[in-house]
Amino acid sequence: MKQFASFIHKEFLHIFRDSRTMLILLVMPLVLICLFGFAISTEVKDTRVCFIDQSDTQQSRALHERIDANTYFTVTANRDDADVTLIIDKDNNVQLLIDGSEPNQAQTRMGYLMQLMSGTEMEGNVSVRMLFNPQMKSEYNFVPGIIGMIILLICAMMTSISIVREKENGTMEILLASPLNPFVIILSKLIPYFIVSCVNIASVLLLSKYAFGLPIGEVGVGWTSILSFFALSMVYILVALALGLLISCLVGSQLAAMLLSLLLIVPTMYLSGLAFPIESMPEVFQRVSLIVPARWFMNAVRRILIQGVEFADVAKEFGILCLQATVLIALSVKLFKTRLE
Repeated sequence: MKQFASFIHKEFLHIFRDSRTMLILLVMPLVLICLFGFAISTEVKDTRVCFIDQSDTQQSRALHERIDANTYFTVTANRDDADVTLIIDKDNNVQLLIDGSEPNQAQTRMGYLMQLMSGTEMEGNVSVRMLFNPQMKSEYNFVPGIIGMIILLICAMMTSISIVREKENGTMEILLASPLNPFVIILSKLIPYFIVSCVNIASVLLLSKYAFGLPIGEVGVGWTSILSFFALSMVYILVALALGLLISCLVGSQLAAMLLSLLLIVPTMYLSGLAFPIESMPEVFQRVSLIVPARWFMNAVRRILIQGVEFADVAKEFGILCLQATVLIALSVKLFKTRLE
């Protein structure tokens, strides 16, 4: 029993001395329970409604006030940024124009609005039109999200083990003995994976069009949207590769690097808008989602491939991804150790 107790004591010491193990055992469950308990919600909040009233009757004004007072809706005058456009003509006929690129949210928004109009004279005069996705295909929502998640995980996992592998194989001494500075070494690690990832993007784009039926090149500005997609994807690939290199600079083994890369699944899936609407999350999680690269990529890709918007309409997302790539590469260069411990 003494030997058995000594082995138990030794394992406890191993756990307590390894900060990464303590992080996974004690902190990660708390983070996950908070994420699943507070951030995940099937409700759709902060829906932007553009209200166009051509009748200007007492009933239409009352409906406007009811929508504006509802916590699930925000009345906006900007039709381009609206999730729903509600038009009341002079005969009190109502037309709902709903962004159908995210089918589940579109159905929920339509249901909320129909409830608000129930019991009014306009209830039986409502026509609904789903824009961008009239067939309500779920692939239009999930395929762009899956593209973003797969690219991030594969690219981060590939580069996360690159520097650690050099250390474990004993070839890091050769790199450090060379006249190359850390930035050049980091760049040389990125370029091969970047080229391979660009080939992957082209394959994924073809598969999305011909296997899942996404209207790529068929809406909006046509084939110009494909060029916008590739420009956005290249920057996103750089972000994912730089994130993997940063992980590689922080850990000391390939196993730890792969585990940290796999942990990226959680924020990518639940804080990017892939599975649950960001607008429904508490404000603190909405702020945290701002640093998740997949959020900006998925939002821009849906608008480019499904809505056919111009590149200028996703310039904000492109700029944020460029900033993230620059910061991650700079951190990787700074944390790259020029001496072996």
